[in-house]
Amino acid sequence: MNIVFPSGPKRIVCLTEEPTEILYALGEGDRVVGISAYTKRPKAAREKPVVSAFIGGSVKKIVALKPDLVIGFSDIQADLAADLIRANCQVLIFNQRSINEILEVILTLGSIVGASEKARQLVERYIVNLDTFRERASERSYRPRVYFEEWMDPIISGIAWVSELIEIVGAEDIFKDRAKGKLAKERFLSVEEIIERDPEVYLACWCGEPFDRERALARFPKDSFSALRSDHIVELAPEIILQPGPACLTDGIAALENAIFRGSGDV
Repeated sequence: MNIVFPSGPKRIVCLTEEPTEILYALGEGDRVVGISAYTKRPKAAREKPVVSAFIGGSVKKIVALKPDLVIGFSDIQADLAADLIRANCQVLIFNQRSINEILEVILTLGSIVGASEKARQLVERYIVNLDTFRERASERSYRPRVYFEEWMDPIISGIAWVSELIEIVGAEDIFKDRAKGKLAKERFLSVEEIIERDPEVYLACWCGEPFDRERALARFPKDSFSALRSDHIVELAPEIILQPGPACLTDGIAALENAIFRGSGDV
């Protein structure tokens, strides 16, 4: 038997978008052989076979691609991961929730595919970009109160990395105290809580479904909090905000700053 020095997995299936984008950013996109149906970034990756949605996926399609690594995300994909393990696939599940954890995932993937130095440089660029927004925020004297809505029934507030991005651009996440909850149920809200905290900006970013303004606002009494009275209601694209990878650290934070402070894209 001829033993060769390992060069990392050559056939990778990504069950969510962010590992796909990370691998392409590292110059390792050729290793990706299967993607999620929700993959929009980068455009070049959309040509790959689609094998999963967000929660479920086709074990048969994945196995047929003969992957030497399948990468998934969080407890939401636990059942799919278990099925793939039973099908003798090698599975890696990340559970990043904060900006620091996102950066750690980039470094880990870089190490796995033999691109550690590229990953380090990529992380450094993202940190510099975040610091640019932080510096701009330091010059603002006003920190608007922001309500970020990830889902409406049940009502779910923003996850940790979203809360952190809101704070970096110089605003106040009114449900920052809920953001560290790893499970969605830990971020469930009531209409009364939202009204009581009186957000000045309402950011809607529904996971997997376009924002329905009429349906959403029907839950609240007319003019019951500041954002409704000023009509500062902005829909944000989930693929750049709710994807815990490069997107939220680049286009996502830029969209957040624009929505909060310039009102561009008001619904």
